Formats: sequence, C-alpha cells, structure tokens
Amino acid sequence: MFPDDIQRLAAAVIAAATARGWTIATAESCTGGLVAGALTAVPGSSAVVDRGVVTYSNGAKSEMLGVPAETIEANGAVSEPVARAMAAGARVTAGVDLAVSITGIAGPGGGSAEKPVGLVHFGCAGPDGIVHEVRRFGEIGREEVRLESVRAALGLLLAACEAT
Repeated sequence: MFPDDIQRLAAAVIAAATARGWTIATAESCTGGLVAGALTAVPGSSAVVDRGVVTYSNGAKSEMLGVPAETIEANGAVSEPVARAMAAGARVTAGVDLAVSITGIAGPGGGSAEKPVGLVHFGCAGPDGIVHEVRRFGEIGREEVRLESVRAALGLLLAACEAT
C-alpha cells in the first residue's frame, strides 16, 4: 500500500518504540491519517500505536486536541504554534509517550504568498519536550506533498525513539 521506504521507516518506528516500551499517537490534518495508516500496516503495531486522529478542520483541532482557538486565529492552522499544540494535545489526550502532528497545505489550491502550497509544519511531543520542523515541499502535487509529509513525520518519530 505504501512505498517501500515508508514501510521501512514505519517498521523502524514500531521496532524502536517497542524496544523502549513507548506508545504513540498521531494528530493529522493534511495527511488525513496516512501516518497512522503506515504505522498500523506494520505487524505488531498494536503494542505501540494507541490512536490516530484526523483533525482536518480548525474546530476539530480545538475540540479533539485542545488547540486554543486563539492560537489558530492568531497564527493560522498551518503554523508552528498550531503544530506544537496539536502534538502536545495528542500526547496528553491519548496519554502516550510520543505524539506527532502534521498540518500543511497539500494543494493544489489553498496556498498564499505567505503560506504556499507544499508548506507543512510538524510537531513531535515526547518526554523531552516538543520538537518542531517545517518543510517546504513546493508544488510537487497533492499526493507527493502528503507522502513526503508521511516520511518526515515518521522520521521525527524515529529520531525521538532513538534519542537518549
């Protein structure tokens, strides 16, 4: 279902989290659950993956993850503060060790000069705090933006699992 590199990354995340005894949650917007899908495609993932939520609307981000509406209004849904708040909210609401969030503009429309198509913000909340990453994939196509976002999110999870 997923490209080989994504399958390998997902398997590495599951193995690393299993070795640490950690549980994981995802909070996804522009990827629509693809990160959770990649993780749960791995045999044995039920020992690690607690849940994945798709919070596509601003209201869902607030209601399901506790992202303050004021944060969304002040920064826009595609922003560092919202990605951080999504990750933190997912970690707290799920009661997991690690949570990753993705919010971005996959296209083909919806971009602006300030926030172009292909702009994606990621958050990863774990025992050591929250890491933020931003990627500017450009107008490579909706499917490719989403797949690149899955790769980036899995990379963040793997890095967090392998950190001290």
